[in-house]
Amino acid sequence: RCRDCRSMSCGAVPRGTSNPEESSMQAITPVAAAPASRYARVIETSRRVRWEIERDVIRGRRFDYAKTFLPAGLSLVDELSFLDADDCRLLGQVQGRTYAVIFGLVERFIGAKVLEVSRDHWLGDQVALEALVRMTDEELKHQEMFRRIERMIAADMPPGYVDTTDPNAVARAVLGKSTLAVLALTLDIELFTQAHYRASIEPQDDLSPLWKDVFLFHWKEESQHAVLDELELLREDARLTPAERDAAVDDLIALVGAGDGILQAQATADARYFSAIAGRAFSDAQLEAIHDTVLKAYRLQYIVSGGMEPRFQKVLFSLVDAAQRARIKAALAPLAYAVPADPAARLPLAA
Repeated sequence: RCRDCRSMSCGAVPRGTSNPEESSMQAITPVAAAPASRYARVIETSRRVRWEIERDVIRGRRFDYAKTFLPAGLSLVDELSFLDADDCRLLGQVQGRTYAVIFGLVERFIGAKVLEVSRDHWLGDQVALEALVRMTDEELKHQEMFRRIERMIAADMPPGYVDTTDPNAVARAVLGKSTLAVLALTLDIELFTQAHYRASIEPQDDLSPLWKDVFLFHWKEESQHAVLDELELLREDARLTPAERDAAVDDLIALVGAGDGILQAQATADARYFSAIAGRAFSDAQLEAIHDTVLKAYRLQYIVSGGMEPRFQKVLFSLVDAAQRARIKAALAPLAYAVPADPAARLPLAA
């Protein structure tokens, strides 16, 4: 489908339907053909791109606060016409700080779930087991990197920033849902991580070099994690009954709703923090606009860009029937407004 499609649906064919352009849905599920070779390639790439936090990413550097962190294509700061260049840079830094915090949050439940699904391979496919163990190790490293980054930013930026999340509480809630739902959410996250980097972060030359490198190295490993997510998602789906799959769709929808609740709380905290440290007064109408734009940006970053990502849609909608697909689309519909106001703006899609 079109890279810049603004629809929450795509041309993927739901379970139980046919498409004259594709002889079977197996064209999009190469896991059925040679999963062992795909696990092995992930291991090979993991060894090749392996990096360390201090040696390769930080390298004794600090963040450059003369530059922004999160590009305008994701932060949407350009939609606030009353902000000057300094304001836009600062709001991009506040959002960039939260971007790192949110990724540290989701790595907590992703690592735990990968450990859990690896159990199925303990006395079986040892190549698959090694790939998943490596992924878990890398997710733990990512958590530590994001904690390190937050400590560095906290030492530099004015006090008052509030992280509204509790990573362990969120992880417990997520892990209480069905495996299919959690793996689908994980695939979604790791695909939009790649899409954000390639479409919005990598092309920008005006970002803090250290902040940009954090997400360069993160992207290098997440691209392999998405392969494993898809393999394990399809493996899990193959053993579900129709009733279990239907319940998993409800779980996935519930996870999206809970995620939006987290974003609403963090957007409120971040809008207040920015307004407090910006060094200028804003009218009530401007404060409301700042809040609404930050929330819109967070919904774009963490829900809409993932839901619209072509590969995610293709995989997910191949597993569900038409009624389940309709439920997913209906759940996402109220958030579909969260795209750049400029119709010519390139969306961060296509991992």
